[in-house]
Amino acid sequence: MDLNYTGEDLAFRDSARAFLDQNLPADLQQKVRQHLRMDKIDYVRWHRILAKQGWVAPGWPVEFGGPGWNQVERHIWENECARAGTPAILPFGVNMVAPVIMAFGSAAQKDYFLPRILSCEDWWCQGYSEPGAGSDLASLKTTAQRVTTADGDHYIVNGQKTWTTLAQHADMIFCLVRTDTGVRKQEGISFLLIDMHTPGITVRPIITLDEDHEVNEVFFDNVRVPFDNLVGQENKGWTYAKYLLGHERTGIAAVGRSKRELGFLKRFAAAQTLDGKPLLADPLFGAKVATLEIELMALEMTVLRVLSQAEKGPGPEASVLKVRGTEIQQTLTELMLEAAGPLALPFDPAYLDGENEHSILDDDAAPLAAHYFNVRKTSIYGGSNEIQRNIITQMILGL
Repeated sequence: MDLNYTGEDLAFRDSARAFLDQNLPADLQQKVRQHLRMDKIDYVRWHRILAKQGWVAPGWPVEFGGPGWNQVERHIWENECARAGTPAILPFGVNMVAPVIMAFGSAAQKDYFLPRILSCEDWWCQGYSEPGAGSDLASLKTTAQRVTTADGDHYIVNGQKTWTTLAQHADMIFCLVRTDTGVRKQEGISFLLIDMHTPGITVRPIITLDEDHEVNEVFFDNVRVPFDNLVGQENKGWTYAKYLLGHERTGIAAVGRSKRELGFLKRFAAAQTLDGKPLLADPLFGAKVATLEIELMALEMTVLRVLSQAEKGPGPEASVLKVRGTEIQQTLTELMLEAAGPLALPFDPAYLDGENEHSILDDDAAPLAAHYFNVRKTSIYGGSNEIQRNIITQMILGL
């Protein structure tokens, strides 16, 4: 494939850049560039700005409200958003459950849920992992028993999900549940869409090492779910789950964000000194940064190759992107801490939460420890990197 941008590609890049320059709120941009914490209002605000423009779901077909961009335009858009410092469009609705609904959902599910995802009327979360069923997801134990009452067919859901990102804000959860215990574990799983306001659902926070409330435990105690909220066929949920994870893993590569973070690392390291000289000029540290930049360039080329074949749907190549992308993200945070030195040791939660305009520490260094801790999880979610290497071994290398 030709990896050089055409004149049309460059014109698209310029229009995207102009839109972002005019419409990205400065306070949101500052939070992203300074690694400060985002709240629900921040995410919804940016989502709705893009929805008004029709650009919130770059990968969606036009028939469902997408902008009709090709793969290169989507890549350019991702890079421009990262360059500008936009908040992320949370993937759970737009990039994860929506493709499953489009591919396997009923007409009624498409008509009802997809517009609400576009408008951010519904905030979604993901109900996959359980205690004892993380990387071995097929071992999940949350059950859904189908019952018939005067109100029609329902499922009664019981069990627990964990590490559920931002479930404290969610209106809906897409959930893997066990509907048949008498078959091979992958064959007895179904895919349900569950209203988080249903009686019997309890959300309990998990406070992580960076002192943030980002993930949760979710408990289901005799939760009634309408049968119409089953996606596709009963006991075929494992197929839909793998389809969703392919989309998730491609996005986890996050090349655009890593390019922005590389720029931050260079600027930050140039401002630190070692023996009276900028740290970035130190041969050893400079070599680490250069090696990382080369690896990021190689990852971007691989992403473009995978995107050029994306019409076929996500394949095992997404596992390669997930492994390399998350390793690069983690190396970036490690080098940031190395550049910060002793400044990385203290912790200033009030600054991270926006309660203080400036940190008691260096403003750039203050968020780096929390940022480092948060990024450690990227090699685990979406299927741990160890599992991804197994997929690569079996499905790409044929070993």
